Amino acid sequence: MKSIRKYIEKKVEEAFVKLSLDEKYGRVLKSQRPDLCQFQCNGAMAAAKNLGKNPRDIGQSVVDILKECNDFKDVSLVGAGFINISLKDEIISQIISSGSIAAPSVNQTVVIDFAGPNVAKPMHVGHLRSAIIGDCLRRLFKYLGGNVIADNHLGDWGTQMGMLICKSKGKYPESVAQLELMYTEASKESKQDAEFLAAAVKATDELQQGRQDYKDLWMRFVDLSVEALKKDFEVLGVEFDYWLGESFYSEKMKEVVDYLKREGFAKESEGAITVDVRQANDTKEYPPVLLVKSSGGFLYATSDIATIDYRVKEFKPNRIIYVVDKRQSLHFEQVFRAVKMSGIAPAGLVLEHIGFGTVNGSDGKPYKTREGGVMKLADLIDLVITKAKERAVLAGLEGSDDIAKMIGISALKFADLQNHRLSDYVFDVDKFTSFEGKTGPYMLYTAVRIKSIIRKVKSQKAKDDGFIIVTDNDRDLLLELGRVNDVLEAAAADCAPNYICDYAYGLAQEFNRFYKSSPILHEEDPQLAASRLVIAQKTLSVIELTMGILGIEIPERM
Repeated sequence: MKSIRKYIEKKVEEAFVKLSLDEKYGRVLKSQRPDLCQFQCNGAMAAAKNLGKNPRDIGQSVVDILKECNDFKDVSLVGAGFINISLKDEIISQIISSGSIAAPSVNQTVVIDFAGPNVAKPMHVGHLRSAIIGDCLRRLFKYLGGNVIADNHLGDWGTQMGMLICKSKGKYPESVAQLELMYTEASKESKQDAEFLAAAVKATDELQQGRQDYKDLWMRFVDLSVEALKKDFEVLGVEFDYWLGESFYSEKMKEVVDYLKREGFAKESEGAITVDVRQANDTKEYPPVLLVKSSGGFLYATSDIATIDYRVKEFKPNRIIYVVDKRQSLHFEQVFRAVKMSGIAPAGLVLEHIGFGTVNGSDGKPYKTREGGVMKLADLIDLVITKAKERAVLAGLEGSDDIAKMIGISALKFADLQNHRLSDYVFDVDKFTSFEGKTGPYMLYTAVRIKSIIRKVKSQKAKDDGFIIVTDNDRDLLLELGRVNDVLEAAAADCAPNYICDYAYGLAQEFNRFYKSSPILHEEDPQLAASRLVIAQKTLSVIELTMGILGIEIPERM
């Protein structure tokens, strides 16, 4: 279905053009006063300001042109130059009835870098947001028609590798559990023993310089970790096109450092190699980017710069998005400056750090286990699915382990994505698994309820001619249905999944209000019953679309 707002906007833009004014003034917005009108345009005031004219004169001229169009129930000028617009019901019906949802075409190549766990370290609750937000953006840009490349930039080439090499003493770990224990002990020892840490740094440098026995150990670490990581991502329904870890760029790091030195961007400083990213108009201090340590080892910034260089040459992206903890903002600002000033990133490439806040417990601190340790992501998933199963049993729902899993994952994802990504939020498993309120289970329950209604109506062989009769009871729902692509485009522009959650929840509430006042099964007027059936089907398709983009699967029955 088309965007109702865009349908109106095209008419308003044409009206401004008829007045020899720029079509940009015809921007139409959803009305903030739905009791007065459905949509509004404020362009007359902007045009008047730029031209030195009276905004009411311009606004009235636009209104006069729009009134000649037979699509509008009401067009009026109010206040300083606001144009209030409401469509005729038959036009709303035509727009919503016209076929299935059509995605806007976004002709872009978008690389999304998300999740990025480290080898030997089990994913914990802190990885949840990157994985869920990144996967949602992957699904969103794909729906909008973009060429999307999702990359899990695995941390497999840093100092933790040297720590593991030293701790292993040449022995191969036999399981991921053994590898995780080894890492825990190595991390603790590196904090307490300066000699061990120095040896780990040296081992990391030797690994990066190609020492074969270290590379063999390293491969074992990576294989065990990736096997475990893929299981967690599979449960979450998170997918990647590539798993190009830091190690993939080991040779490319040398090449990019040579380029930066040759072109005069990189300088030697006390044995290390750095890039000065300060600019003349800076209002705060920007430290130089450290590329090579005095010992010869590379750093995260080197890897990230080499990664951008590779992505630019290999994928030719229009936009690269990094879904990483907001505390890394300075690091990405430095890296983005370095690649822009050096020409590694072309001028038109958009580089974005999509930061996010923390998942906290009721004490306002990062979420932990009852014992006070870091909550593993796998354990968190099990916790939510177990609670979801308990809720389903208490609610008397048809149940299975698969449905409990869908309910639990919906609770986990919707709870995370409904928050603005920069916000911290408190993880409340009881609240998030509830079938009431703004939760994933509520969204599933609404969708399954609509499916049940449609099955029952179709079993009665109700006529479905695809035509919608607009009444006072369903007009608001239809207007909401006509907003879906506006919301999805805005969510993509701002990388804000919470827009989708807000919209989907509002749509579900609107449908439930509609159904309460407009029964389908017991409606005696066959044309009205058929119309309401179409509305139910359209609503279900939009809820399925938005939940699919959020990465939430809807069961047939509950």
